[in-house]
Amino acid sequence: MLFQVGGQGTRPTFFEMAAAQQLPASLRAALTYSFGVLALRRPFFHKVLDYEDEFFALLMLVLETHSLRTTDASFSESLYGLRRRGVKEEFKKDTIQPDSADRIDYSRLEKRQRVLSVVFLVVLPYFKSKLHSIYNKEREAALQASLWGPGDVDYLNGGGLVVPTGPSDVEGSPRARFVKRARKIIGACYPCIHAGHEGLAFAYQLLYLLDATGFYSFGLHVLGIHVCRATGQELMDASSRISRIRSRERERLRGPPWLKKVLGALLSCTYMVLDYAQTGLIAAVFIFKMMEWWYQSAEERMSAPIVYPPPPPPPAPKVAKEGVPLPPDRTICPLCLQKRANPSVVTVSGFVFCYACIFKYVSQYKRCPVTLFPAEADDIRRLFHDM
Repeated sequence: MLFQVGGQGTRPTFFEMAAAQQLPASLRAALTYSFGVLALRRPFFHKVLDYEDEFFALLMLVLETHSLRTTDASFSESLYGLRRRGVKEEFKKDTIQPDSADRIDYSRLEKRQRVLSVVFLVVLPYFKSKLHSIYNKEREAALQASLWGPGDVDYLNGGGLVVPTGPSDVEGSPRARFVKRARKIIGACYPCIHAGHEGLAFAYQLLYLLDATGFYSFGLHVLGIHVCRATGQELMDASSRISRIRSRERERLRGPPWLKKVLGALLSCTYMVLDYAQTGLIAAVFIFKMMEWWYQSAEERMSAPIVYPPPPPPPAPKVAKEGVPLPPDRTICPLCLQKRANPSVVTVSGFVFCYACIFKYVSQYKRCPVTLFPAEADDIRRLFHDM
């Protein structure tokens, strides 16, 4: 199963390399989400989530080892029809600045390069994930210590703060002191390590995008490996090489005939799983993204507030027959029939008067002078913009 992104020549485009690099992270998110859903009904799967880093590293170790052994490419690179090639630089004697085609000679990966590729693809990301987890716990512990005071953090019980109760808790064993000191060192040094790693990765990707280097990452540069597009002949050779490897493995089976049949059936099942692992895992990523979009859209629809039209304004209060009549000019106070000074509104009716006039009237009669609604002095509000 191959995804052809485009481009010409043997050098992959930046987008092909970026897609191949991001595929393991998407695969891990899909598997974590799937096990999280299963854990809701089968609590046993919570143990898998507790050791998420170890299970995913073991899975990628099997996939990357098989892919590098059979196709000379990582698991994600093989999906895009890419192959890893060892770089041998050869300069022509009669040229000072030779072309890249004249000075670079590609060869198949050596055993050392395959082993180190597994280290860079599986082992180092695993340790980086564990360091990131320790750093997050140390940061939470420092935050809790700043809020609740000094103490130790119990990582086995969800990271809760444990206040020391005796000399044995404070001192601890030498191993506990060593682990605590190592965690503090990791918490202090990890931000610099992470920043250096991300900065170096960004620099190599930028240089690769600008065609200033043929190495997409620092790991490929250390190993002396270029990632190239596989030709049709290379794909056919890879298929025949896989068939020869599997034939030799079947021929190496020893034992009684019934044992050979059992082991042969197990090998056939293993080969079938490995052959369809790429398609199955990519389908899992696609289903994960689709389910994420589906449930996110449903949650947004459920959590989105319902927008109702604004309610109509209440009817204007009517002037009482025995009340004070309103002057034609709105800027005139109905009580003193002069231009309003310090305008104030009676909240029970909404009519505006001079502050001195309305305060004196309400204090004496306990009502609005226009509508005769009951009112108190607390119902008077000053207005700072005369309407």
